[in-house]
Amino acid sequence: MTLSEILARAQERARAAHLPYEGALTPVEAWQVLRQAPRARLVDVRSRAEWDLVGTIPGAVQIEWQTYPGWHANPYFLQQLKQAVDQESLVMFICRSGSRSHKAAEAATRHGWLDCYNVLEGFEGDRDRLTQQRTVNGWKKAGLPWVQS
Repeated sequence: MTLSEILARAQERARAAHLPYEGALTPVEAWQVLRQAPRARLVDVRSRAEWDLVGTIPGAVQIEWQTYPGWHANPYFLQQLKQAVDQESLVMFICRSGSRSHKAAEAATRHGWLDCYNVLEGFEGDRDRLTQQRTVNGWKKAGLPWVQS
């Protein structure tokens, strides 16, 4: 699938769901965007604890949306994003399941980033009937690149 086709599909998802940012990508689509658009950036908004204990995506920009413990909002998120990612870049946000990254994409859009996408399913994916993750969907389940520290 071409970059234009991937982005058009993601934009249609956003329109259909009335999302306040440019689009919503599956993990596989996000990986394809990274491979086809060298200036695109993937921003991992999980906590430092999650990066250390669960794993990271090589090349992703790491900016906490919330800090652990306590899950307090990162008051410097937008400042850190501005330092790390050009506002003209296509930027994709990922978290554990797609919820925090949705909020990050929304905030970035409100503050001047025009080409923001949320990565649906996130790094670990939805919980299964036993409340376990990494068995239904997500970046890891899709077999995409990641490393354990």
